[in-house]
Amino acid sequence: MDGPRALSLWWDQVVTDDPAAAEPGEPLDGDTAADVTIVGGGLTGLWTAYYLHEADPSLDVLVIEAERVGFGASGRNGGWCSALFPAAGSRLARRYGAEAARSMRAAMRDTVVEVGRAASAEGIDCDFHAGGSLTLARSRPQLERIEAAVAEDHRWGDQTVLLSAAEASARADATGVRGGSWTPDSARVQPLRLVRGLAEVVRARGVRVAERTRVTQIAPGAVLTDHGRVRTRWSVRATEAWTPRIPGAHREIAPVYSLMVATEPLDDATWGRIGLAGSETFADARNVIVYGQRTADGRIAFGGRGAPYHRGSRVSPAFDRDERVFANLRAVLVEMFPTLAGVEITHAWGGPVGVPRDWCASVGLDARTGQGWAGGYVGDGVSTANLAGRTLADLVTGARTPLVSLPWVGHRSPRWEPEPLRWAGITAGLKVAERADAAERTTGRRSRLEPVLARLTSR
Repeated sequence: MDGPRALSLWWDQVVTDDPAAAEPGEPLDGDTAADVTIVGGGLTGLWTAYYLHEADPSLDVLVIEAERVGFGASGRNGGWCSALFPAAGSRLARRYGAEAARSMRAAMRDTVVEVGRAASAEGIDCDFHAGGSLTLARSRPQLERIEAAVAEDHRWGDQTVLLSAAEASARADATGVRGGSWTPDSARVQPLRLVRGLAEVVRARGVRVAERTRVTQIAPGAVLTDHGRVRTRWSVRATEAWTPRIPGAHREIAPVYSLMVATEPLDDATWGRIGLAGSETFADARNVIVYGQRTADGRIAFGGRGAPYHRGSRVSPAFDRDERVFANLRAVLVEMFPTLAGVEITHAWGGPVGVPRDWCASVGLDARTGQGWAGGYVGDGVSTANLAGRTLADLVTGARTPLVSLPWVGHRSPRWEPEPLRWAGITAGLKVAERADAAERTTGRRSRLEPVLARLTSR
């Protein structure tokens, strides 16, 4: 498998259905002008274009993508459209107040519904299924973490349900289940079909989308590219893990790799043993994050962290594959569901997610310079990108809506430390999480390293 099909299961499915999807669109054709220029052709950029056109169809909107629409995390992620936000409600409350934290949580819950509504309204067939999300506790320490998380969720209005061992196992019959939690505020999605569908919708409405066009500088009133200069009143940086490539932004975001595998389609008997009958997204409560979904064509797509951070915030296709991590993901999946022991892994892929220094996503617009931004989703971007797009549309058009008063609007994360401190800190965080999980497996008690991990991730 080569070309875009190798980028992910999602790309393979899209190109198999429509071979023309393998061909990128046209680049920018020389110097031009636009009212709003959006840098990045992923979910953030395209949702921003979509809602800008809804708010003011007279705006001339241009989206610029260095590769092809959906090339980055938008076409490679785990397909969780959830209400997860990287900064916990308690941390938002400490900085912005309890009411602001409740508003942020409510906005995230509403966003899951909005993604499904918009996809349906626009006829985007992206396998959206609101089956909720299941987190399994497969050890005593994991159960204690889940119990604390459910109490935290209730504080901010989330309808998360604590499950007994029997209730959790009835949803997913994994090994060693001691309990779990379920939230209704999550949906499974085929993310590339969503982003490609959005691109078709905005193009049909007159938004220009230039692919194969690399931005070399974002400045007040102008965006410079390798195919020409764009004069613009507003610019929006929606580059997520590729942000360090923008001059002056190399310490804004750290690209941290998350990798995935997918099984062959499973037969009904195998699904009968596994469960996930509601197509819930699923995870367990270990420290090194794992995540999965039951795909519309009957596979398990399963991912997790564990790949190394690359010094200097480098992003490269060579980093998309790590056989050690792929092997570990398969081992974890089989350990959870032993019936998968003989099942073929048909796809393995990866890509970077964008991590800000304080693990708090943000969106904003500097009215003085006309420059906007959104990102730092730490892997929770499928839904958060939609909220960012709606918020940026309100900021650009001057709409005084509740969205522009949410606590993440205008938030500025500290810059990452220079190298090699950045590499040392991120690498230490991964090692601490791995050692904490190992200690919990050995002792059956929560690791004393958890507070260290919390400090390293600014939780």
